[in-house]
Amino acid sequence: MAKKMTSAFAAAAGLVVVLLLVASPLFLWFCCRIEPRNGEVAVLIRKTGLELPEGEIIAPDARYKGIQLEVLGEGRYFRNPYTWTWEIVKITDIPAGKFGVLVRKFGKDLPEGEIIAPGPEYKGIVREVLGTGKHRLNPYAYEVKIFDDLKIRPGHIGIVTSLCGGDLFSGIANDFSNHHGFLVASGRKGVLSEVLKEGTHRINPFLYSVAIVNTQSQRHEFSGNDAISFFTVDGFQVSLEGTVEFNIDPAQASRLANEVGTLEDILKKLILPNVHGFARLEGSKKTATEFIVGESRQIFQEQLDSYLKQNCSRWGVSINSVLIRDIIPPQEIAEIIRNRELAQQEAKKFRQQIEQAKSDAELKRQEMLAIQNRSKVEAETARLTAEIAARQEQLERTIAARTELEVAETAYRTTQAETEAALKLAEAERQVIAERNRSEADVLRRNVAAYGSGSAFVRARLYEKIAPGLTAIMTNSDGGGTPNFGLPLQSGHTAESVKHGGAAQ
Repeated sequence: MAKKMTSAFAAAAGLVVVLLLVASPLFLWFCCRIEPRNGEVAVLIRKTGLELPEGEIIAPDARYKGIQLEVLGEGRYFRNPYTWTWEIVKITDIPAGKFGVLVRKFGKDLPEGEIIAPGPEYKGIVREVLGTGKHRLNPYAYEVKIFDDLKIRPGHIGIVTSLCGGDLFSGIANDFSNHHGFLVASGRKGVLSEVLKEGTHRINPFLYSVAIVNTQSQRHEFSGNDAISFFTVDGFQVSLEGTVEFNIDPAQASRLANEVGTLEDILKKLILPNVHGFARLEGSKKTATEFIVGESRQIFQEQLDSYLKQNCSRWGVSINSVLIRDIIPPQEIAEIIRNRELAQQEAKKFRQQIEQAKSDAELKRQEMLAIQNRSKVEAETARLTAEIAARQEQLERTIAARTELEVAETAYRTTQAETEAALKLAEAERQVIAERNRSEADVLRRNVAAYGSGSAFVRARLYEKIAPGLTAIMTNSDGGGTPNFGLPLQSGHTAESVKHGGAAQ
């Protein structure tokens, strides 16, 4: 019986072990697995551990129960479901062209009067902003407020107003030499002297307020109901219509925006009051007639331009141009002055016609003089050309004659040299021939002397010439020789022996 119970217990234990081996992977996969997908994060919540401090909503570290600050990104993780629970939430995604302001929900309360968290241990608005992209943030710990990027176009600037920091008159006094004290340094509330240039900026709107100001050239026309009216010294009312062009100096834009206001405020508070004031003061010094005829209009316009530039430049407004387009005089004197002006214009036109006729006559006279002078110049030019051509031809002929003379002289000298050379050559040949004749005569004389007489020498020369042919002719058949022509020949004698024998004789 005991053996049966032991076997049953062992079988049961083995079955439990098998079940545990099969159930453990299933438990681990289905109960312990945390798998945030793309674009998701997992917020961990601890079930066990130390109790949270009073007023806290985020666990200071992993020892405390409650929501943990750190989140798990995309991937696969395993946690003990007895100790942990979790929540899958969407990741914080800030699209292009926008930025995020982070609001911390946990930490110490802000000091009194503060709206920005001084450090990471305080709750509230965080100073730094989040750029475009995906951020793994705990939604129970942070709130993200999305704002559009601040885009400043070319020709514009941004006036920055600090919304937090020390008050203007609290703590250390402001530097009143800095634009009369209306602009503040960094760390104080108020308008900052630095401006934002053109481009894209990400400014925390809880820290700074930005007003975009146009620094391009602006045009304002004062006409119709906005025309400038004033009384002249003789009591007539005159109206002026014109245009003023101006722009804001970027270096002084902060002070101008703070003390004066927008572009409309600049016109109403700064430019137009100066125009009206100048027109009333200076216009009351002139008569109505001066504004209709003469150069008073141009002088008045130049004075107004100089006055506006002087008064507006101190505020950072650059006056580019002032143009008085029309002056509207009183009707009581306008027609009279207009008729007189027309008469003066007619008289001026007639004077101009007379001057034009005189100018035409003078021009005609000058043209005739020019034609006459041109004819003289052409005749003189032709004469000079002929003289130069004649001189050139004479010079060419002289040079040709000299050249021919030099050629003839050279030919003569060459012929003379050739003649002298031929004579010398003939003389040399004569001397050679004479010398050769003397030599031959001397040889002949010595030969004649050797032979004793001239006839002996002649006979020997004769024998020398005919001896070779006589050897065969004069020899008999038995080899003996018989005398022929008085010349005894012996057998075996050669012509050379006859030659020498004759010579010896």
